[in-house]
Amino acid sequence: MDRRATLAALFGAKRSRVNTIVQKRTTALTPSLGLTSGLEPYAGPWGYDEAAHLLRRSMFGPSRAQIEQAVSQGLYPTLALLFADTPAPAPPVNPNNATDPNVPIGETWIDAPYSTTVNLTPYRAQSLRAWTMELLRTEGVSLREKMTLFWHNHFAVSNVLDPKFLYRHSILLRSFAWGNFRELIKQITIDPTMLRFLNGNQNTSSAPNENYARELLELFTIGKGPLAGPGDYTNYTEQDVVQMARVLTGWRDRGYNTTNPDQDVTSVFFVGQHDNGVKQLSERFNNVQISNMGNLEYAHLIDLIFEQDEVARFISRKLYRWLVYYIIDDNAEANVIQPMAQLLIENDYEIKPVLEALLGSAHFYDILNVGPMIKNPIDFSISALKQLEVAFPPVLAQRYTLHFRIFQAIIPMEMEYYNPPSVAGWKAYYQEPQFYRVWINATTLQSRMGYTNLLAGDGVGQGQLRARIDPLHAITLLPDPFDPNAVVDGFAKLLFPQPITDSQKTALKEVLLPGLPDYEWTVEYAAYEANPSDQNLADAVAVKLRNLLQVMLSMPEFYLS
Repeated sequence: MDRRATLAALFGAKRSRVNTIVQKRTTALTPSLGLTSGLEPYAGPWGYDEAAHLLRRSMFGPSRAQIEQAVSQGLYPTLALLFADTPAPAPPVNPNNATDPNVPIGETWIDAPYSTTVNLTPYRAQSLRAWTMELLRTEGVSLREKMTLFWHNHFAVSNVLDPKFLYRHSILLRSFAWGNFRELIKQITIDPTMLRFLNGNQNTSSAPNENYARELLELFTIGKGPLAGPGDYTNYTEQDVVQMARVLTGWRDRGYNTTNPDQDVTSVFFVGQHDNGVKQLSERFNNVQISNMGNLEYAHLIDLIFEQDEVARFISRKLYRWLVYYIIDDNAEANVIQPMAQLLIENDYEIKPVLEALLGSAHFYDILNVGPMIKNPIDFSISALKQLEVAFPPVLAQRYTLHFRIFQAIIPMEMEYYNPPSVAGWKAYYQEPQFYRVWINATTLQSRMGYTNLLAGDGVGQGQLRARIDPLHAITLLPDPFDPNAVVDGFAKLLFPQPITDSQKTALKEVLLPGLPDYEWTVEYAAYEANPSDQNLADAVAVKLRNLLQVMLSMPEFYLS
């Protein structure tokens, strides 16, 4: 994919051509773009554009104030803020369900049993999803939520229908957002949610289940590599899958949909279900034999896998595709991926130093890496709320309801939190040659445009409870609201990752002031500023701004990061 050509096409697009233009990204890949930058520290200018790029890739839509704070702080203090330890979020609560016999309204259900008389799963599932959307919307300057979603895509748990299990799984991912990768794999291996998802809870010495062992190798740690022969991949063999499944026998989850108030959500090891025999790994793992080590055997196995340097390269490529771009050409492999992998090994598989190096690298700020990423639906939807500072109600029940409506609105865009489409995650991060282009098709484009049209219009929600852009507040985010040219420029710098053309600016000003000279806006906005309680003046300004924002949120540029 020629990123220069793609960006040039996108930045010249009209609203009516969004689908056609974005789908041009499905054309055949071109040869290497000739990027020569690598993981060396970035030494270029640091201004609004660079700060906005960092925060757009690290968060779900930075506000203007957050971008300007990053500009004034500088690159490295901003990186420190992105990686700052933050308190664990307060757990989800019962917002308004009066039928829960175990959890009063306003208190959390995460340790409460289910009921034999009332089906509590639907409201707790809704509570979990609303809570998650609120965490994304109120994340502050932090990489934590972006990386939590990365790990959710990496492990791709779905179809586990107990919200208590999913809550603990999400907290595990959040706590390891930039922690130790090897330790995360160990904890995921015996995580109650994962045991259910990939049938680890059915893995016994008499009937080994290979599901988790296979994905542990193929998707979670080392990858297949090219086929080397029948049942033999570059990085492991079918023999290894079989033997590792034996290693992992004996673990069970407890507490799934339990009505027992004394039963925690946890995992336990049953000696009688564990295969005590010798497990013989292949030459890919140096023909190692694993003797019976009881409940410590799974951890020993993971240590053996992590002795292979390919693990570091495998996860480095996934991090690159999440934060930079989907094409990993020869330069990126040699000058970014390999140094990332080496840094990961040198730091005992701690993720933080690798991410700090990547987000502070010359390669990350190369102009060709600014703006070509198509936002995933969650990023697209949450960034529209955050960047224009859409207000949410202070009342708990209303806030949960509205966040759940946002969650529902994202599902038709083909990205549902807690429900990836397969064990491999969302296709945009692995399916060649489409990658990010998977997000845009005739159906999802209509859903995206419908969402932003509602935000700029009547609002997303139900009845009187709606998330709706307040244009009279949005314009206060700009440095000069009196000049129509500055209004267009200000919103473009906030919402778009790359500058727009003069012809686009002219067309947008025409949307704001159809057929009128610039001074008409200056006079009209000044009159409103002088008399903000005059509803006629307020409505006149608001209508013009709504029209402008509706068009800008529908432009291809807003779909990019």
